[in-house]
Amino acid sequence: MTEPATNEFPEPATLRLFFALWPDDATRDALNRTGKWLHQHWGGRRMRVETVHITLAFLGETPAERLDDLVACADAARSDGFELILDQAGYWRHNRIGWLGASQTPPQYAELVGALNAALQGAGFPVDSRPHVPHVTLLRKSPGGEALACKPVRWPIGDFVLVKSATGSEGAHYDVIRRWSLA
Repeated sequence: MTEPATNEFPEPATLRLFFALWPDDATRDALNRTGKWLHQHWGGRRMRVETVHITLAFLGETPAERLDDLVACADAARSDGFELILDQAGYWRHNRIGWLGASQTPPQYAELVGALNAALQGAGFPVDSRPHVPHVTLLRKSPGGEALACKPVRWPIGDFVLVKSATGSEGAHYDVIRRWSLA
């Protein structure tokens, strides 16, 4: 007698994870328009609209059994909601990335990143100690060009997310695992 087939697959031992700000539809549309505009000037490969985000903390390959620890870290990270104004297009020559960033970082953004990193570090997760500047990657493999003035994108921030990343033949695919509201 054969065993019945199941649709269940074993959970992977590790997950590629990061915490991020995830745009609402209106913000995603505005970022997509800016990405198209930058692409006309700088070329390169545009990011797929469904993948644009701002990374708050990159965790990389993380043991699946530590998900509860990550949830506890995010539960401890508190900040008020805020508006992020992305008003500065830039280009990093070393990795050929075109981005849109904030010329001024709201204090609530710094509080959120600081609280999240403190909780992660306290739980034994590695954190990046470099200063954190909010930016959205819009182009990859771009030759870049002159700094361009662009129309600002106003992004109302009311929550943050934990995201699982998987790489396939079409590039990275992201799944939001959980969302946390800001006060």
